[in-house]
Amino acid sequence: MADRDRAFKDAVYEQLARVGRAVDHPRRLELLDLLCQGPMTVEELARKGAMPVGSASQHLQVLKEARLVRARRDGSRVWYQLADDGVCAFYVMLRSLAEQRYAELRAVTEAFLRDLDALEAIDAKVLEERMESEEVVLLDVRPPEEYAAGHWPGAWSVPLDELAGRLAELPRDRTIVAYCRGPYCVLAPHAVHVLRRAGFKAVRLNEGPGEWRVLRRPVATGSDP
Repeated sequence: MADRDRAFKDAVYEQLARVGRAVDHPRRLELLDLLCQGPMTVEELARKGAMPVGSASQHLQVLKEARLVRARRDGSRVWYQLADDGVCAFYVMLRSLAEQRYAELRAVTEAFLRDLDALEAIDAKVLEERMESEEVVLLDVRPPEEYAAGHWPGAWSVPLDELAGRLAELPRDRTIVAYCRGPYCVLAPHAVHVLRRAGFKAVRLNEGPGEWRVLRRPVATGSDP
């Protein structure tokens, strides 16, 4: 009986360990973070993750074998997406656990944001309160395809690489709130830096579509009108 019990437990924990082995590389965690935004091709993931296409493909195969992502072929292109919303929820929970346990994570994040004068951040609840009590403009500074895959209802799509050339479109009598993929995405901090240098009142939204989906908040899709 004891041997059978032990064999059962070994089999169970071996299956659980498959998930741990699949996410034991920083690049694979970054790929999960990117895929929380929506489906992407291997080439897109490699470019956004600043890694060779071959390396991105190898990491994606590991995630696929662990059944965390799935792939589909469209002609000569291969698209990857999360297996389901539970994978993004798992990533967000893992990130939250690391934030609670490791002061080093907080320290490196604060140092980066301080250099860009982008420490000030709000969350979705505060954003909703501000939208009710004052005039704010919400900017999605991710690439257009990520905006189309899912964005905060009413957000303006102004990709970071277009922001400096579109400042004249933004009202100076309102607070500008910039968001991107989540707390460790660098696009929104850089956007806040650009906006503040141009004289705007600007803050970051510390969350992105991945968190909103996990929290069951409304997420709009489609391109900017």
